[in-house]
Amino acid sequence: MLNGLPSVAAGIVFLLSAVASLAASWLLVSRLEALAERAGLSEGMLGLVAALAADAPEITAAVSALAHHQTHVGAGVTLGSNVFNLAALLGLGAAVAGRIALHRKVIVLSGVVALWVAAVAVLVVTGLLSPAAGIAVVAVVFAPYVLVLAAEGWPDRLVPRPPAGLTRWLATAVAQEEAELEPALHDPALNESARHPGPGRGWADGAVAGAALAAVVLASTVMELTATTLGARLAVPGIVTGAVVLAAVTSLPNAVAAVYLANRGRGAAVLSTALNSNALNVIAGLLIPAAIIGLGPPSGPTTLVTAWYAGLTAAVLAAAYRGSGLRRGAGLAIIAAYLIFLGWLLAVAYG
Repeated sequence: MLNGLPSVAAGIVFLLSAVASLAASWLLVSRLEALAERAGLSEGMLGLVAALAADAPEITAAVSALAHHQTHVGAGVTLGSNVFNLAALLGLGAAVAGRIALHRKVIVLSGVVALWVAAVAVLVVTGLLSPAAGIAVVAVVFAPYVLVLAAEGWPDRLVPRPPAGLTRWLATAVAQEEAELEPALHDPALNESARHPGPGRGWADGAVAGAALAAVVLASTVMELTATTLGARLAVPGIVTGAVVLAAVTSLPNAVAAVYLANRGRGAAVLSTALNSNALNVIAGLLIPAAIIGLGPPSGPTTLVTAWYAGLTAAVLAAAYRGSGLRRGAGLAIIAAYLIFLGWLLAVAYG
């Protein structure tokens, strides 16, 4: 049906669906935060829930594209969003705020997981590892990471118990991250509502979250279909449609939130938002649907996007660790790297 729309009408539908998707994802994040808080989740787990909800538009668009065998678009949305996140969340955040201060243990804790997931993405996209095997390899590191964030009162609850030295190190890193996340994640009104829920309020939040999720899925699917339709008419390569257009549009809520948090001096929250969002994008937007639907043969443009995502992740983490955070100069350098990435991708796609 969308294929028959005139180009101008398709463009209007794309814009409207993008606005609807972003608005619904914001509502989804707020309701899931309330539900997660009632469930007594730790700050780290609450951050993961919020990141997953905020990633709903790009994950849905990626899955929709893969389901329609638009493999360049699907992989491009996921991996292009990750490159955009590094530039818009950490680069722009540091440039606007002047400095994002970070604890080195938090950088290592989140960074090891981020680099592991990025390395697996490279192996899967280049065909060296199947998507199903990629899920298993990611789980080796990501599952313990989630367990550490989720286990309140740990290390007593962790089985088997980690060595004493590692336990102390992890306890410090998680405590530093949670101290940053708590004031960054909670709106006072939301916090009060979650702590003193009215009769049936939890069911209402659940119903709203379900409706918001359905709206995100519908709007993001329409957005992906209209974008690919317009891209085909204008002879835009699929990797450009996915890694540039859809990646940027679907990642805007995260970018706005990161700049806001950076201005409030919540460095760990910005880092957690960026890296956890990227990890969840790879797991839910690439590996899982690719294991079910298939990813297609490796391609040069998709490999290029994945390599930039992995390389920029490593560079950002190295700069952050060296300076115990990111200053304005580093932020501008990250943004410059993203612009170079765009230029290189367009040259390869149209070359």
